[in-house]
Amino acid sequence: MDTVIRALDVAPLDIPLRSPFGIAGGAQEIARNLLVTVELANGVRGYGEAAPFPAFNGETQAGAQAAIESVRTAIEGADAREWRAIADLLRERIGASGSARCAIETAVLDALTRHYGIPLYVFFGGAGQTLETDMTITTGTVEEAALAALDILDRGIRQIKVKIGGSDLQHDLARITAIRAVAPDAPLILDGNGGLTAETTLELLGALCLQQIVPALVEQPVPADDWEGMRQLARWSGVPIAADETASSAAHVLRIAFERAAQVINIKLMKTGVVEALEIAAIARAAGLGLMIGGMVESILAMTMSAHVAAGLGGFRFVDLDTPLFLAENPFSGGFVLRGGTIDLSHITAGHGVNP
Repeated sequence: MDTVIRALDVAPLDIPLRSPFGIAGGAQEIARNLLVTVELANGVRGYGEAAPFPAFNGETQAGAQAAIESVRTAIEGADAREWRAIADLLRERIGASGSARCAIETAVLDALTRHYGIPLYVFFGGAGQTLETDMTITTGTVEEAALAALDILDRGIRQIKVKIGGSDLQHDLARITAIRAVAPDAPLILDGNGGLTAETTLELLGALCLQQIVPALVEQPVPADDWEGMRQLARWSGVPIAADETASSAAHVLRIAFERAAQVINIKLMKTGVVEALEIAAIARAAGLGLMIGGMVESILAMTMSAHVAAGLGGFRFVDLDTPLFLAENPFSGGFVLRGGTIDLSHITAGHGVNP
């Protein structure tokens, strides 16, 4: 059978960053990722990436590699056409390692769709071929924030995401004000990565309102398990609240919908793997929640896979697939084409279109 998985290999994928990628929980100077290769019986290969980010959820490269190695014998000999059954097995065996699940599921689906000669955005539904991404300003000084905003505009990217919560409120306020001064028309997304309290978030939003700065979105301002804070902000903040760390599973997204703890769900394949991400999108849609696609510190491989999911499903209002721009090296060929802020997949003819 051509689609039986003959071999699964995993290898470190260490990519230096141009400068440290800082969020409220810490910074990363090297993307310590993993490359998974799946080979089918007919020789077709598929590729997946694991991008654990310790500052985000505690996942490490060593932990993800151990998780992948632990299921290798179960994956080898499986039929790639049974990709949902493979995903169920991964959820059962290595459920806590979202990046490992993502890498394997990506490689399996890439191999399968290369075998059949269809691009993954078509496989996921074919709703579209393009997306518009933002670009992130990581934690740092007021001057660095303003310069980063100018650089983003120079690239032709229209939407700006700002990491907040890594220091005191006045510092965040000064950084956002400096960004607005040089980018007066750019929609702003503020991302706390759980580094604020509900009270501090409301104080920050009030101070911004006095300066007539209204963010397009505030993402995960409070810690993942602060359900009361999320509910309070979703109700009283006056701007849409996105759940990221809180939206770590399909079950949690169901709870978010039931408790009205956010208006938008940030889907990241690295949190849950590909199949559970599809389930999360379905739950969010059924509940009338907005969709956002994001990622960890990922190369063009994983970012392109996320773009296929979002474009194929359609309906993603917020897109944050910018981390390849932060990497000092690109060890791959192919992937999405970025023109200004527009991600284009239309040229990809099979799989996700990325090769080592």
